[in-house]
Amino acid sequence: MDRQQTEKDDEASEQGRPTLKTLAFMTGLGVTTVSRALKDAPEIGAETRRRVQLVAKQIGYRPNRAGVRLRTGKTNVISLVLNTEHEIMSFVSDIIYGVSEVIADTPYHLIVTPYSRSQDPLDPIRYLVETGSADGVIISRTQPNDPRARYMLERGIPFATHGRTDMGLIHPYHDFDNYAFATEAVRHLAGIGRRRLALLAPPVELTYHRHALNGFTDALSEVGASEIPFNTVSIDHSIEQIRMRTAQLMRRDVRPDGFVSSAAAATLAIVAGIEDAGLKLGRDVDVVSKQSSDLLHLFRRELLVVNEDFRLAGAELARSVLGWIGGAAPGSLQSLSAPTEVLAYRRSDQSGIRSN
Repeated sequence: MDRQQTEKDDEASEQGRPTLKTLAFMTGLGVTTVSRALKDAPEIGAETRRRVQLVAKQIGYRPNRAGVRLRTGKTNVISLVLNTEHEIMSFVSDIIYGVSEVIADTPYHLIVTPYSRSQDPLDPIRYLVETGSADGVIISRTQPNDPRARYMLERGIPFATHGRTDMGLIHPYHDFDNYAFATEAVRHLAGIGRRRLALLAPPVELTYHRHALNGFTDALSEVGASEIPFNTVSIDHSIEQIRMRTAQLMRRDVRPDGFVSSAAAATLAIVAGIEDAGLKLGRDVDVVSKQSSDLLHLFRRELLVVNEDFRLAGAELARSVLGWIGGAAPGSLQSLSAPTEVLAYRRSDQSGIRSN
């Protein structure tokens, strides 16, 4: 044990937190032996390691991060960087749950680094890198040419993106297959007789806008349906804006009889706009929407849904970052989730079923 770590332990002891000295007293071992046992050092016997680690867990011992950083240069922190205005609460909570589940049995801790619309999205990344505040970073809302990913690659910072980039640079990611989602949604709507379809897409600056749009237009050609343009709003617009534009669209002589919606919250606004125009969901028009929780059928049973698992996304992103920190090749840490089939409501047992 070096003098600086001992001082950190003394400080923690004064604040009432368990320290290495606490563990040493409770196990009857030396501080150095306890420290090595917690690190699974091979020179410490297996039974001693097990006993020290069990006592540490029971008393809630956590390594002092400042001390760990002094000894190893690591923070044992993974930072999840989130836009506070565009990320919806279900996304945030599920991503955090997924990340936390994976890192629970590791030395790593999760911190959330927020930023707002008024900030450059690169600002929080610069802060994390320049201050050495995290060993790994997770970002979302990726762009085809994402300056945050390029910045971290140039500086050798382990990271993973929720969504892909298109820079020709290899990095870890987890993404939902929005091309497949849009394709299956169009096929399903065509299969139930809908021929004039509109897409409520992600913002044009994000990578998955292109994925969703390409899947939508390719499937329109495949099934012989036509597009009713709906590009004056995206899923980032407010509920009221989407509702108003939907109502305007549905009052036209040539209007959609089917929608593909890229987000559940936006779908609520689409339905409100349809009903503002005096039309009925399931009779005059059908909507296929992504959702991350089983709520849309509680809102309107006529909705058709495809599930996206944000907890899975969080878990995959955490594994990717930890893998890169552990020395795995970034190109081996990429994953893509396939969408479920379109789920329709079944009244007989009041549950969702898969329907083709």
